[in-house]
Amino acid sequence: MIYALLADGVLLLHLAFVLFVIFGGLLSLCSPRWALVHVPIFVWGAMVNLMHWVCPLTPWENELRALAGEEGYAGGFIAHYVGSVVYPQIPSEQLGLLLGLAALIWNLLVYALVIALRYRRFRARSGS
Repeated sequence: MIYALLADGVLLLHLAFVLFVIFGGLLSLCSPRWALVHVPIFVWGAMVNLMHWVCPLTPWENELRALAGEEGYAGGFIAHYVGSVVYPQIPSEQLGLLLGLAALIWNLLVYALVIALRYRRFRARSGS
C-alpha cells in the first residue's frame, strides 16, 4: 500500500515538473527571478525529450510500482500518460521530438514576451 502511494506521489511530482516546464516561464511575468529557476528546468525537460533520455523519475515510479505489486510501463512518462491517450498514432520517439521542440519554441516565445514587456516598462519609466 505504501509503495503504491509513493509511486502515485512520484507520478504527481512528474506531472508538476512537466507543467512547470510548460507554464513556468509565465511566472517570469510576475518576477524575473522565476527565470533563474525555470530556464534550467525547461532546458532539462526539452533535452530529455529531444535526446530520448530517461527522466530519473520514470524508473523511480516504475520501481515503486513493482514493489507495490503493480505493473510499470515501458518508455517515458509523457509517452505513457499523454501519448497513449492524446497521440496514440505517433511513435514515442517522434512524440518526444515533437513535444521537446514544442516546449522549446513555446518557452522562447514566452521569454520573448517577458523581455518585450520588461523593455516597454523600462522605456516608460525612463521617459524615453
